[in-house]
Amino acid sequence: VQLQASGGGLVQAGGSLRLSCAASRRTFTASDYAMGWFRQAPGKERVFVAAINWSGGSTYYADAVKGRFTISRDNAKNTVYLQMNSLKPEDTAVYYCAARYYSGSSSKTDDYHYWGQGTLVTVSS
Repeated sequence: VQLQASGGGLVQAGGSLRLSCAASRRTFTASDYAMGWFRQAPGKERVFVAAINWSGGSTYYADAVKGRFTISRDNAKNTVYLQMNSLKPEDTAVYYCAARYYSGSSSKTDDYHYWGQGTLVTVSS
């Protein structure tokens, strides 16, 4: 399974971005996977941002982004999204999407089986 993250860029504080993560595999069945977004700032560890279960009916957020970010998915398009509003300079990081096979959503990096290559988000003050 290959995950392709996109949508990153440079934005001013208070602005918005929408990240996308598309799975590319003919045999990929989106409903078999919980999906997550993580981020890694320069010199820091990769940390959890948001997760969504297979159906999209359950979502989970890190406290740092709760109320500002929204995770969603479109299983027909094999794509998961992260809508980021009210961005802050401390949101600057490389954002990674991840897929967890046949399990519920999780905030732990070790629980995910597949990872995308990351997309850079830079928020200027």
